[in-house]
Amino acid sequence: MLRKAFVMQVHPDKHQEYQQRHNPIWPELAQTLKDHGAHHYSIFLDAPRNLLFAVVDIESEERWNAVAETEVCQRWWRSMSELMPSNADSSPVSAGLQSVFYLE
Repeated sequence: MLRKAFVMQVHPDKHQEYQQRHNPIWPELAQTLKDHGAHHYSIFLDAPRNLLFAVVDIESEERWNAVAETEVCQRWWRSMSELMPSNADSSPVSAGLQSVFYLE
């Protein structure tokens, strides 16, 4: 199992809506993530900095990357693009983080 962590941002006036859209996320998106080997996916909000911190355990980079090609993921990105900085393909602007410590 591989652990990934990354950061994204949410617009200052969209914190509540971002949380509402994730509680719950679309069932078909949750199933797609699971079908592609994602486990224990969490997103945390640092409200003062409008920062989102995400961590997910994945079975493989290839399967994780394939999620982006699914119709439901692309539809989700389009729906979320009004809430957060997004790339031209509507994917959220994100930056991967390097693991420096883990206590099991």
